[in-house]
Amino acid sequence: NIIRRQRQELKLLIAELKDRDRELNDMVAVHERHIQAWEDDRQKILALAERCSLLSSELNERNAVIKSLTKKLKVLETQHNDSKITLETTQQKFKELTQKVTDSSAQCQALEEKNQSLHCSVLELSAKTGQLQAREQELLTMLQLKDKALIETTDQITEVTSKFKTLESALRAAKLEEFSRNREQQDLKLTLNDVMVQVNKMKDILSEKMKESSNHQEEISHLKQENGCLRSELMLAVEEAQRKDQLYQFTKSKQVRIEKELSSLRQVCVKQQRDLHFLHINLDSSEDSRQ
Repeated sequence: NIIRRQRQELKLLIAELKDRDRELNDMVAVHERHIQAWEDDRQKILALAERCSLLSSELNERNAVIKSLTKKLKVLETQHNDSKITLETTQQKFKELTQKVTDSSAQCQALEEKNQSLHCSVLELSAKTGQLQAREQELLTMLQLKDKALIETTDQITEVTSKFKTLESALRAAKLEEFSRNREQQDLKLTLNDVMVQVNKMKDILSEKMKESSNHQEEISHLKQENGCLRSELMLAVEEAQRKDQLYQFTKSKQVRIEKELSSLRQVCVKQQRDLHFLHINLDSSEDSRQ
């Protein structure tokens, strides 16, 4: 009964280990899908960072254009003020010099035309300035969206780090379990040696009893029965040792998978730290360019 109960317990334990093995394989598959999704997000973030850098350079170029247009606008305003002063001087001369009415009128007409053209130029420059300001506002909005995406990426990195710590604790538990399995296997080997010694002793006793007398046939039969029981116990002990070895192999494969997953998680963390450093550098450069 004890042997049957032990067999049933071992079968249940093996079935439970197989279920745990399947669950672990499912977790590994889900984790690989998460890593692939994270890699896709990482590529998108890198593309967005590159686009942000391009937009920053374009913004710098537009700022340079705005500065040059502002300088031209100041020059035109100076010319416009000069034109006003010239017009006032001309009017005074028109009042004073009545003999040069024709020349003064022509000069006044030319100055008015020049003033009109300057006014049109000022309006065009004002319209271009408004367009550039709208473009600058659009670029600032895009940079804010990039900052939001960077914050979401940081949250994902924190989640992956917590999973990494959980897997490290599972690895330590698996190592402790492997140590206990090794100790149980050594104990079983010692027990098997003791049983073998007892079997050899029983064989010697059996041969001595057979040499002593044929009258002890019943006792010899009894000893044969005991020998058979010992052999069955020996076979059971060997079978149990084989099952323990199978459990050890399951534990070892589980440990290998956990170590592989930990290695992949370390690589992912290193990649994330590099990408985060790269994004911080791009963000600092974009903030400097905006300033």
